[in-house]
Amino acid sequence: MAARHISRLVSNQTIFFCCDMQEAFRPNVKYFKEITEICRRVIEGGKILDIPLLVTEQYPKGLKRTIPELEIGHAVGKFEKTIFSMVIPETEAILKERNSKNVVLFGIEAHVCILHTALDLRERDYEVHVVADGCSSRSDSDRKMAYKRLRQAGCILTTGETLLMELLGSKDHPKFKEVQKVVLDRAPDTGLIHQS
Repeated sequence: MAARHISRLVSNQTIFFCCDMQEAFRPNVKYFKEITEICRRVIEGGKILDIPLLVTEQYPKGLKRTIPELEIGHAVGKFEKTIFSMVIPETEAILKERNSKNVVLFGIEAHVCILHTALDLRERDYEVHVVADGCSSRSDSDRKMAYKRLRQAGCILTTGETLLMELLGSKDHPKFKEVQKVVLDRAPDTGLIHQS
């Protein structure tokens, strides 16, 4: 029997991609406030664990900048883009330089920039972990179908807390207590309970 590949996150081979969490999306994207909180937790936990962070902004002249609730000052790169995918020459260079095998992807919109980014990364043989409670779209139907398509493409759907605990491995990790503080309060309802 052939061995089944199990994709697990390893800190020194992982990079976080924060996709287009911009001000102009705030009034229109479902669960924006809630996914902002999940993204904040993921970014903060990643900073504690020294996971590199890449941030993109889709046409910021029209869609404004990354929302102030997210602390992205430590990002190894913040890039403007006009294509849907985050896979642009600048991010590809950082992926190669860092020897990252796993990409943790979160932000908006699930059915556009998240999906395009994930497909491009999968074509390049990266393992893609999509933070399902840290992504959304303007409509539930688009979000729901995007998650189905992401699974079909071989992405792993996870939650913010799950991925941080996976990166820790156990309570014996030296930074466990710091990360535990980030996720101690119950995560907000991001509408996933209603997704199938």
